[in-house]
Amino acid sequence: MFSHITFGTNDLERALRFYDAILEPLGVVRLLSLPEHGFAGYGPAGEKSGFFVCRPYNEEDATAGNGTHAAFLAPSREAVDTFHSRGLALGATDEGAPGLRPHYHEHYYGAYLRDHDGNKLQACCHAPA
Repeated sequence: MFSHITFGTNDLERALRFYDAILEPLGVVRLLSLPEHGFAGYGPAGEKSGFFVCRPYNEEDATAGNGTHAAFLAPSREAVDTFHSRGLALGATDEGAPGLRPHYHEHYYGAYLRDHDGNKLQACCHAPA
């Protein structure tokens, strides 16, 4: 359904350190890195990038969308916990601690963060404990 999702950043170097750390426990790695062009792409190892971080093309400040977020599928609840704790250690804002969200479904386990640019991220696991 989607080709890719892109989040803007005002500090690419900081964003790459952040995303490298929080996406790794989810099995998502940096596959493309073109800092001279202001962007990088992430995805599962051996696949194509589906999540990009970049400086805005129009060279204006990056801003976060109100009511938008990207949710990354986690292989386990432990990976959700690691995503969240690494994000907080790197200066992200807590937008929802790891835990069950039974209003979505019985086994839905997720956590939410905001990165340094205000973009909202989630990691979620749909598997039973």
